[in-house]
Amino acid sequence: MPGHGRPTPPPQSSWLPMIVIALGQALLAFNFAALSISMGGIVASFQIPPTTVGTAIILHTLAVSAFILLGAKLGQRFGSTRFFQASTALFFVAMVLMATSGSVAVMLVAQALAGFAGAGLRPTLVVLIANHYHGRQQSEALGWLGSARAMAGALAFVLIGILERFVSWRIAFGLLVVAAGVTLLLSSTLKASPRRTDVSFDYFGVFLSAAAVLVLTLGLNQLSHWGVWRARPTAPLDILGWSPAPLMIATGLILGSAFVIWIRRRVAEKKSPLLDLAIVRAPPERAAILALFLMGSVEAGIVFAVPLYIQIVQGRDAFQTAMVTLPFMFAFFAAAFLIVRQFSRFTPRQIASVAILLVAAGSFWLAWVVRNDWNTVPMVVGLGLTGLGQGALATLLLNVLVSASPKELAGDVGALRAATNNLSASVGTALMGALLVGVLSANVMTYVSASPVITAELRDQLDLDSINFVSNDRLVERLARTTATPEQVAEAVRINESTRLRSLKIAFVALGAVSLLSIFPASRLPRYKPGEVPSESGRLSR
Repeated sequence: MPGHGRPTPPPQSSWLPMIVIALGQALLAFNFAALSISMGGIVASFQIPPTTVGTAIILHTLAVSAFILLGAKLGQRFGSTRFFQASTALFFVAMVLMATSGSVAVMLVAQALAGFAGAGLRPTLVVLIANHYHGRQQSEALGWLGSARAMAGALAFVLIGILERFVSWRIAFGLLVVAAGVTLLLSSTLKASPRRTDVSFDYFGVFLSAAAVLVLTLGLNQLSHWGVWRARPTAPLDILGWSPAPLMIATGLILGSAFVIWIRRRVAEKKSPLLDLAIVRAPPERAAILALFLMGSVEAGIVFAVPLYIQIVQGRDAFQTAMVTLPFMFAFFAAAFLIVRQFSRFTPRQIASVAILLVAAGSFWLAWVVRNDWNTVPMVVGLGLTGLGQGALATLLLNVLVSASPKELAGDVGALRAATNNLSASVGTALMGALLVGVLSANVMTYVSASPVITAELRDQLDLDSINFVSNDRLVERLARTTATPEQVAEAVRINESTRLRSLKIAFVALGAVSLLSIFPASRLPRYKPGEVPSESGRLSR
C-alpha cells in the first residue's frame, strides 16, 4: 500500500509478449548459425563446394541488409504486430523449403526468403517492446532482446553440432519450422499496433540504400579473396592490376552519401524519408551508433577468428567448436540481461567504459595466451571477458539509442540499430579475414625466403600468390605433389604453425586496439540513466 506520498508503481505486464518477441529474434540468429555450422553436411548432401554454402550465407545477409529500412517503413504503414506476423509466416515458408530442399537452387531461394523475412522482423522488435512494457520492465525487455541472440547462437552451436554429427542437418532446419510455427501462433497475444497511413514509400531512396548496401557488403566480403589493394589470382577481374573489392567499397560509400543527400532533400520538401536522420542528430545518439558499430565489428572479428582457427587449422568439427565458444556465448547472454540491474546505480558513460575495457582486456589476453590448445582455462577466461563486455554493451547502447531519439521514430531506431549490426558484422568479418590472410602471407613469404631448407626450386612449385589458412595435414597433402623432401616438409609445417599463430595473435591485438577506440564515442554517452523506449504512438510510456 502506498505511503508517505510516494507514487504507486505501475502493475507489471505479462512476459508472454516478450517471449514471442525474443523468439522472433532467436529464429533469425538460429538460422544464421545453423547455416554456418551445417556447412559440412550440406556440402556432402548436394556434392557442392563450401563456397556455394558461402553464397547462401551472403545472399541471406544481403537480403536483410538491403531491405531493412524498407521493412521498417512497411511495419509503420501496416502496423508492427501485423507485419511481425507476416514476416514470421514468410520465415516459416523459407524454413520448410530449407528443410526439404532437393537442390542447391531451392536452398538459395530459401535463404533469400529468410533474409527478406529478417528485414521485416528486425525493425519491429523494439517497437513491439515499447508497446508492451514501460519503466524497469522496458529496460529488462531490451536486455532479453540482446541476450536472445546470444542464447540462440549458443543453443545452435551445441544442438546443431550434435544433429549434424549424428543425424542430419535437415533436422536443425526442421526444428526452425516448428519454432516459427509456435511463434506465429503465440503472436496472437501481442497487442494490435496502429497503422500509420501518413507514411509514404520513397522508392528512389529504397533503390539508393539497397544499392549502397549491396555493393559495399559485397566489396567487404571479397576483400580477403580478391585482394585488399592489388588483385589476387582469385579475383574475377582486375582494373589495371588493382582489386575490384576496394573499388566496390568506394562505390558503396558514394551511393551511401547520395542516399543521405536524398533524405535531406526529401525532408526539405516536407516528404516522408526512408530513414529520418533526426534519430542521429544529437551527439549522444551519434556516439551510441558509432560505439555500436565499433563493438559490433569487434564481436564479428572474434566470432570469425575463433571458429576459423578451431575448424580450419586444428581440423575439429562443429560440436568441438561449440564447446570452445560457449564461454563467450553464455557470458554475452548473462551480461546482456543482468546489466539492466546496474542502470539505476551507474551512468551509461560509466557502464560503457568498463564494458569496453573488459572487451579490450579479453582481446589482449587472448593474444597473449593463444596456443594450439583452446580448451585451457586461460582461453576460457579471455573469451568470457569479451563476452561479458559485449553483452553489457549490446543492451546498454540499445537503451541509450532508443531513449535519446525522437519519440515518434521508434521504427526508424529499430531499423538503424539492425542495419548497424549487420554492417558492423560484415565489416568486422571482412577486415578480420583480410588482416589474418595479409599477415599470414607476409610472414610466410618472409619465413620461406629466409629458410635455408626451402629451396628456390620448391618455392617455384608452391602457389605463394594465394596463401591462406590450411591445416598441417592439408599442407602435407599439397607438398606430396611436389619434389619436397621429408626435411623440407617438416620445415614447411613448422613455418605454417608459426605464421598461423603469429597472425592470430596480431589479429587479437588489433581487436583490442579497436575496442579501446570505442572509449572516445563512449565518452559522449549520457551521464544519466537510460530512459524509456518511445512507444509507436509517439508518447513515452509512464
